[in-house]
Amino acid sequence: MPGLGTSFGRGAMTTSFWDIPNADVVVFMGSNAAENHPISFKWFLRAKQKGAKIIVVDPRFTRTASKADMWLPFRSGSDIAVLGGLINYAITHNKIHRDYVVKYTNASLLVNPNFKFEEGLFSGWDAQTKKYNQATWSFQTGPDGALLRDDTLTNPATVYQHIKRIYGEYTSERVSEISGISVEDFNKFAEIVTSTGQAGKSAVFAYAMGWTQHTKGVQNIRCSTLLQMLLGNVGVPGGGIAALRGHANVQGATDLAVLYHDLPGYLGQPTEAHKTLAEFLDKTTTKQSYWINKPKFMVSLLKAWYGKAATKANDFAYDYIPKMAGNATYSHYDIFQSVLDGKVEGLLCMGQNPAVGSANAKKVHAALAKLKWLVHVDLFDNETGEFWKLDGMDASAIDTEIFFLPAAGPLEKEGSFTNSHRLLQWKHKAIEPLGESRSDGWYINELGKRLKKLYASSTAAKDAPIRDLVWEYDHPEHPDDFDHLKVLKEINGYDMTTGKPVAGFGALKDDGTTACGCWIYSGVYPEEGVNKADARKRGAPNREDGWTEAKKDGSADYLHLGWAFAWPANRRILYNRASADPQGKTWGKVPLVWWDDAGKKWAGCDVPDMLPVEPGKVHAAGVPGDTPFIMKAQGMGGIWGPLADGPLPVHYEPVESPIQNPLYKQSTVPNARTFGSEHDKFGTTAEFPYVVTTYRLTEHQTSGVMTRTLGFLAEAFARPFVEISRELAQEQGIRNGGLVEVSSARGKVKVQAMVTNRVKPLKMGAKLVHVIGLPIHWGPKSGHVQGDIANTLTPQAIDVNVQIQESKVFLGNVKKA
Repeated sequence: MPGLGTSFGRGAMTTSFWDIPNADVVVFMGSNAAENHPISFKWFLRAKQKGAKIIVVDPRFTRTASKADMWLPFRSGSDIAVLGGLINYAITHNKIHRDYVVKYTNASLLVNPNFKFEEGLFSGWDAQTKKYNQATWSFQTGPDGALLRDDTLTNPATVYQHIKRIYGEYTSERVSEISGISVEDFNKFAEIVTSTGQAGKSAVFAYAMGWTQHTKGVQNIRCSTLLQMLLGNVGVPGGGIAALRGHANVQGATDLAVLYHDLPGYLGQPTEAHKTLAEFLDKTTTKQSYWINKPKFMVSLLKAWYGKAATKANDFAYDYIPKMAGNATYSHYDIFQSVLDGKVEGLLCMGQNPAVGSANAKKVHAALAKLKWLVHVDLFDNETGEFWKLDGMDASAIDTEIFFLPAAGPLEKEGSFTNSHRLLQWKHKAIEPLGESRSDGWYINELGKRLKKLYASSTAAKDAPIRDLVWEYDHPEHPDDFDHLKVLKEINGYDMTTGKPVAGFGALKDDGTTACGCWIYSGVYPEEGVNKADARKRGAPNREDGWTEAKKDGSADYLHLGWAFAWPANRRILYNRASADPQGKTWGKVPLVWWDDAGKKWAGCDVPDMLPVEPGKVHAAGVPGDTPFIMKAQGMGGIWGPLADGPLPVHYEPVESPIQNPLYKQSTVPNARTFGSEHDKFGTTAEFPYVVTTYRLTEHQTSGVMTRTLGFLAEAFARPFVEISRELAQEQGIRNGGLVEVSSARGKVKVQAMVTNRVKPLKMGAKLVHVIGLPIHWGPKSGHVQGDIANTLTPQAIDVNVQIQESKVFLGNVKKA
């Protein structure tokens, strides 16, 4: 996730669930953990048991909010206004952790004197291309090339003074006008959060899809990182950003690069501008950081994929890797637009139900009807596999050939899951797959073997990447299956000469003598027969209730270092160098890591996230020994961090909004993406006066394919519904349980009305805004219970950084059916 990566250097949850009980303040914003991450939620409740304040900022009163000390209903899409208000409050009330900010972040660096921010646009904006020239976003340098800085933070050109000026407009009154949170409640909220801006105190922010599914989703997350760095809350006990990932392997999927723009381990995807391996590495490697080792990781990846065919003479088969065209994107929504445009003729859909789960569902249905073939791999047949039966489809005019391949369920296969806090845990097969069902891995392994057989005799250069692909995963004892440990060994990395696993990514080389499928996972299989993902040694309990609690002397293994394996290097809390002051002495409530002066090394109850250099010295990589963000240039946290839509997060309205931006003339994200097809329509408040948000339930998952096929879960929530306030129900004459029609510019659905106090009308200045909420789990064809597709209503308005859709906020209407 670029929101975290741009700020800290790694795009992952910074902390561990086991450390959450050390927090003084927990803020759920963009997350409903009690319902969507219920197992992890117990660690947040333990923080409350120890005295932490729990605050929930959410348009709806959720099960998470029911456990909170404070619930702040607000307008979905105004997150940055709220977070920016907290930043302004921290600065104007002198609540920042100044030593942390000066020593550990880039707040003191001087920005290019030509940088400007006016009326919602940063300098360098080109209205014709709808892109930024980022030249004026650079830092100033001296004659020797060194970055210029002012540790007093008073120079007007410092990053600190820029954020002070920009967020100075985010007053409590303006936040209230934009978000609907009262001034009094916001000030209470701000006082609690900013009270942690000192040594020995900490706050953690927990987010999920409520932050990501916006045209400014990345910047929502970025804004929280700015606040947390100003308060000194990253890398310290009980602090950080808890990025709550989906069930059960979303973190693992991104680590292993299911996303189009990355290679495993977040090495980035080459473009046509990167003609050679050296050029790719030179242009994409962050200098003066641990990323100077990227050549070792990249060459080892190429060796893992192409083995002996990857040599220094042929640039380690770098040419085999497809290169992205210019600034092209190949996201989920680009794919369906390309299908509509006739550029994509076939689709392999594994474990997804885009006919229900994708925004602007009618557009997706229209695209599916243009495919020549569709391979549909799932546990159950679903709306995607039977799209030709959906409303509006003319089966006689559809020529798509559909192949259904039955998949194995979670209990029918083994392998590792990587959960939210980067923990790889091995699960063992409980039962054999039913009937002819096969695991996803089996299908992929078979596809690879058959492709290699098909192209084995080809002499065409274009077929070399398949011919030379290392594909040796067959199980020695079960010829109809593949060996999961062979895959894990390749991911971990091994010596090309001896074949033995490497102990960790520190052993990887750029000379072709090591292979590694994902460098950040290296160490999970450090020697033959040792699978650390399957390790099950917990820390010794030190409380009567069986809980292992952190101790002030650092003696308790409360992070359970013997349980499974956390990337990188089994480190549980990223950037934990920040838990000690610049001299290496603990300044938190409990120690994490510290400089052992007698032993001249870093020590701790966690694996130190620091290069082996003492405070006051500079490592050969260019990272000082008194900075914690080793994946960032010179180890400094990125308060200032250029992204496609700006170096700082600022408030923009959603593409569909009930108001114009009260802060700037530029109302929406200037380079947010939309598609120009006949299916991409957008509404106004004249026809669609209410703010709609979508969400999930504990009882159902995603498009409901797995849960609506289970009788007891189907019965738990049998019908799709919409939550509306009592005030709106009275205004529209809607009764609880009655059938209503919810509409947007994209279409309409019929659902049951749930009239409730869990959503409330919001007073935004002089304007009253109603919010309504729709869960997304029903479809008209699969499962014991069916219903209209909520995503018929959501728009394909896209975040320019990661191409995610803005389904958490759009305009709609509701009336009696």
